[in-house]
Amino acid sequence: MNVTNFLANLIIPLNLCITLFFIAAILFMLRWRRLAWGIALFSLAWGLFWSLPASSLWAGGRLEQFHPYTPPDLLPDVDAIVVLGGHTAGGRANWFEPYDSDKVTTRSDTAARLFKAGRAPFIILSGAALDGGVSEAQAMANALKRQGVPENALILEPESLTTRENGVFTAQLIQERNFKDILLVTSALHMPRATAVFENLGVNVIPAPSPPQITVPDDPDFGFWLPDGRTFEAARSIIKEYAGLVVYWLRGWV
Repeated sequence: MNVTNFLANLIIPLNLCITLFFIAAILFMLRWRRLAWGIALFSLAWGLFWSLPASSLWAGGRLEQFHPYTPPDLLPDVDAIVVLGGHTAGGRANWFEPYDSDKVTTRSDTAARLFKAGRAPFIILSGAALDGGVSEAQAMANALKRQGVPENALILEPESLTTRENGVFTAQLIQERNFKDILLVTSALHMPRATAVFENLGVNVIPAPSPPQITVPDDPDFGFWLPDGRTFEAARSIIKEYAGLVVYWLRGWV
């Protein structure tokens, strides 16, 4: 496992909590007990913070609100729609509700609605095969064709493995075809970093995110301050975006 993969796995709250507890145990045996207790308490606080719906609503909702969802009929006509591969919390409608396949909204679903509303004549699909199989670009193309989008409207970019590469490789396609304005489709949570990457590359993008997923459910019994396993698991996506923004800023990519 390389350093990048190790850090990516360490982002998962449970993994970090276990790692910190292991470090605290070693320090305790080495008689650095004050430091050990401090690390152990931080681990508990970190785990509790990311298991609370209130924390996710604050931290994740803040990112989603940078670019609010806009219905297709309120967006302008452009040269192309760009869709970035990936998904957040399985495309579920709301992180705090049970998974319902009938309510799932993927990025390709959002692109299909924009295309059918006449917002652009082309859709650029960006994403490589993360597992060595079918690329995300091809998988999204297959989904769009099932929804009635003609194959000649689809442009595939199947090489990018990161958001930065999404921007670099897609920008090349945009320049080759002399496209000027594009609608950028990704999850609402991912949109701040994605938009910043494309703008840094000189691409004029109009955010067209999928509907937000980190919202208060319509449930009078919803508990803001009750630790929840689903919230704890999904927190990885929020932490990843904040970490990604910091790393991309340090590298001059946003």
